Parts: sequence; structure tokens; C-alpha cells
Amino acid sequence: METTSDDKLWGALSWVPIIGPIVAIVVLLMEDKKNRPFMKYHAVNSLAVAVVIAVTSLVGIGLCLGAIAFFVQLYWAYQAYQGQMFEIPLITDFVKKQGWV
Repeated sequence: METTSDDKLWGALSWVPIIGPIVAIVVLLMEDKKNRPFMKYHAVNSLAVAVVIAVTSLVGIGLCLGAIAFFVQLYWAYQAYQGQMFEIPLITDFVKKQGWV
């Protein structure tokens, strides 16, 4: 399936810090969007990263990790907007093994 500019925009918005998880949930709840592989791939990976960041911040190591993740997520948003499907070590493998993407 061809990746459209709409796919790229929604994929990139899924990675934007703070609003990304909300956009990702919206993508997964909308029938026409969740059936698009590019959008679903980025939405699910974004949610998984958000959960990891939330859990690590509860443990106490998240402040430093959160600051780094903010800039990394902006880079991932840029890559998604360029139409790239990249892999995040451990997280993407986990998401694929669960059958979420």
C-alpha cells in the first residue's frame, strides 16, 4: 500500500511529545486510519514508547530519560514525515511479536 502525505502527517504527529499519545489513540480508534499500515505502525510504536517513558519516570530515572526522549521523539517525527518506517530497539520487536503491527 502506498504511503500518502496524510499517512506521513498522522505518523509524524504520533511522535510529537505531549500530544503524540493522544494522536496515536485517535489513529487507532478511527477505522479508516487504523487500516493504514504506516499510520498504525507509528501510532503503536509511539504509544509503546510513551508507556516506557511513563514507567521509567515513576521509577525515578525518567527525568533525564524524558529530556532525551523529547528530542529523540522530535527526530522520529521528522523521520515519519519523510515516510520512513524505522525500528526502535526492543520496542518495535516487542510490538511486532504481540501482533500489534
